[in-house]
Amino acid sequence: MGQQGELQGKIALVTGAAGGIGQAVVEKLAAKGAMVALADMSADLAENLAQDIHEKGGQAVALPGNLTDKAYCDGLVAATLKALGGLDIVINNAGLMRRGNITEASDEDFALSMAVNVEAPFRLIRSAIPVMADRGGGTIVNTASCWGVYPGPDHLVYCTSKAAIAAMTRCLGRDHAHQNIRVNAVCPNEVNTPMLRTGFAIRGLDPDSAIADLNATVPLGHIAEPQEIADVVLFLASDHSRYMCGALVEVNGGKPVY
Repeated sequence: MGQQGELQGKIALVTGAAGGIGQAVVEKLAAKGAMVALADMSADLAENLAQDIHEKGGQAVALPGNLTDKAYCDGLVAATLKALGGLDIVINNAGLMRRGNITEASDEDFALSMAVNVEAPFRLIRSAIPVMADRGGGTIVNTASCWGVYPGPDHLVYCTSKAAIAAMTRCLGRDHAHQNIRVNAVCPNEVNTPMLRTGFAIRGLDPDSAIADLNATVPLGHIAEPQEIADVVLFLASDHSRYMCGALVEVNGGKPVY
């Protein structure tokens, strides 16, 4: 895995590393030769993924923890430096979705969504920028959403948090381009992940049937698979996107939000 990859020698930090999109991103980074730090809430899943990467000939280290813990967020970059010796790529992939309009949203919905979807990337990027600047540059890829660019109905907190990360991306792309630090965001619509399936189950829907219904609404014929989002993340993390900064890249199969 990755012996002659285009990211050979690069060091990446991925949050939500063991989730649907996260795991696909980690596997693609490792296959291209990057050493990867795996940040995830589940120590078991992160350790298992790191072991799987090692068995395939790649390099990865698990750095599990909770992104709502400010100290954990503030220490992740330092932990990556200690474990892998540097940092060239940050993928802010972790996120969560809470449904409902504002009258249905609880204080906990708002606080948790902002902590994971906005504050954690803020803290990680704040720590990463000086390290990347000292190394002569780097790339940061945030996960925004089509729903943050074109807010849809009955997802007030989620849309607000993803709009914030979209604005953060645009600001950072401008502010740090002169340091050769490129900041961009991928903006998916629906993706066939465990998080999406769990959301359907919680609402009493059969996940397979619900996803089949969603597939019928997409001009390309299906909602995204994690690998289809991960390919775009890999592009934004690599030199193939070397003239892009502050971009919000929509990956939606041609489907509008509403």
